[in-house]
Amino acid sequence: MFIEKFKRLSVAVAILCAFSSFLSLNATAQSTTDKAVEIVVTPYKTTMVANGKDEALLKITAVDKNGKVVPTANNEVTFIIKGKSARIKNIKSGPGNITGAVDDSTWRAPLHNGVADVYLVTTTVKGNIKFEAKAEGLYTGSTDIDMVKPGSIHPVTKVNYVPKAVKGKILGADISFLPELEDKGIKFSVNGKEEDAIKILKDHGFNYIRMRIFNEPANPKGYSPGKGFCDLAHTLVMAKRVKAAGLKFLLDFHYSDYWADPGQQNKPAAWVGEDFPSMKKSLHDFTVKVMTALKDQGTTPDMVQVGNEINHGMDWPEGHINNLDSLAQLIYAGVTAVKEVSPSTAIMLHIALGGQNAESRFFLDNMVARKVPFDVIGLSYYPKWHGTIADLKNNMADLARRYNRQIMVAEYTQLKTEVNDVAFNIPNGKSLGTFIWEPLNTWEAIFDKTGKANSYLDVYPEIAKKYNIH
Repeated sequence: MFIEKFKRLSVAVAILCAFSSFLSLNATAQSTTDKAVEIVVTPYKTTMVANGKDEALLKITAVDKNGKVVPTANNEVTFIIKGKSARIKNIKSGPGNITGAVDDSTWRAPLHNGVADVYLVTTTVKGNIKFEAKAEGLYTGSTDIDMVKPGSIHPVTKVNYVPKAVKGKILGADISFLPELEDKGIKFSVNGKEEDAIKILKDHGFNYIRMRIFNEPANPKGYSPGKGFCDLAHTLVMAKRVKAAGLKFLLDFHYSDYWADPGQQNKPAAWVGEDFPSMKKSLHDFTVKVMTALKDQGTTPDMVQVGNEINHGMDWPEGHINNLDSLAQLIYAGVTAVKEVSPSTAIMLHIALGGQNAESRFFLDNMVARKVPFDVIGLSYYPKWHGTIADLKNNMADLARRYNRQIMVAEYTQLKTEVNDVAFNIPNGKSLGTFIWEPLNTWEAIFDKTGKANSYLDVYPEIAKKYNIH
């Protein structure tokens, strides 16, 4: 998940904090007569080229408490850029452009029917900007955008990799929170009958489980201080349960002690201070260690993510998107480690760009040019940050035409039927499937907070039947 993950709060508290601001649905398709409570900024690029001419659209919407656009919201909005790497070029609100410049970094303009389009253009300064949209009485919307200079391309290998096709279709779920929920005493049930959550998912059409792994999450500043949830030991136990249930599993390496996403990709504490060759070796060796332990107990991952939502890079600063060659080398170190232990395991590159086609192409073009070997393109899709269902559909179709890889939605929660209909109908035979993110307890969960199944669970048998999932 690509927002900063819950800020070391407990699962229950974190969900409550995140829930109200996350419920933004497909803004172009839904509107409301309720009161606006928040300004939402949906960026169509979060990486731009610092060449003085690269442009990006930011869609600005005023939404109610359920994330629906409020068409009567014509609030005046102040738009602020913090940083020297981009400027506002123009704003479209209603029938024409608006010249609302206050100074070099600030513009003001009203919304029209609850919506405005802001166009940014880069300068020639490499770096990061923070964009904010503020309106009186509403929660502020914001996004961060990196401006990069790609530089020369240095391939990681001379080998021309031939992607391997993953057999079958995937209806998957990331349930990495499960051990924590069970530790809190939560029992899962359907119609009053308690069963293992993994069995319930299988009985309702799911055939794949995704699990995240951190390096040392028990560290004081790690994901699970003192307890170490999502470490290797917990992953080994979960892998046994998944395989015993007859399901396949995707392992998601964060390469961090804490959440890794486009807003933060902090290297593990144990790697801090290492030079780049040593860090590459540490990443490789950690991957081999995890893969070998899983293989030795008969639970080799069927698929592996080398990094989580890595469109801004991983293990900063060395692997930041500003350093494309170094990023490619880190990914390659992980890929080669996976293949050393299990040549048949599929490799996914996971980017948080469901509806951002131009940025998806920028990242993938640069990885392909550097000959990074991978089999699957995985996209996160959350409407608040990644656009409309139409944006998702157009992006996936375009990627299917451009790259010889299968494509899937590796994270989503809302618009369950619509997302699956898009993901299973990609052209060129490149459809692979979906993974819903943390459906046991988070956002549009398929169980309530006591573990009782709700109507969202009933969506999945129909999806499995429709797309012949088995």
